[in-house]
Amino acid sequence: MTDQRNMTTTTLDWEGITILVSYEPDWLNMGEDFAKVTTAHLEIRSISPEKAPLPITETGYRSHFTGCNDIDEAGGPVAYVTAWLDHMARSKEWKAHVESSRQLSLF
Repeated sequence: MTDQRNMTTTTLDWEGITILVSYEPDWLNMGEDFAKVTTAHLEIRSISPEKAPLPITETGYRSHFTGCNDIDEAGGPVAYVTAWLDHMARSKEWKAHVESSRQLSLF
């Protein structure tokens, strides 16, 4: 175990939504001895508009655990989250959400 936590935070713009991405590559704090099995943690939060739904969360917040190698192979946390959002945006559910949010409703 190591004494210090390593977390990075950055923002990205996706489809007009500003998203805060927090990434901790060694969430279990196991150190370099266990680099191949390290559990990484991502926190994804829509901040503008606040709590805006995303294809990966209806509430605008998502906590996600994965291997740090997955994040590295994707090109880093921002590339990983962007690819995940783009992939999930092709779903029928997200397309229906986008379509319904474009239309005005009286009820």
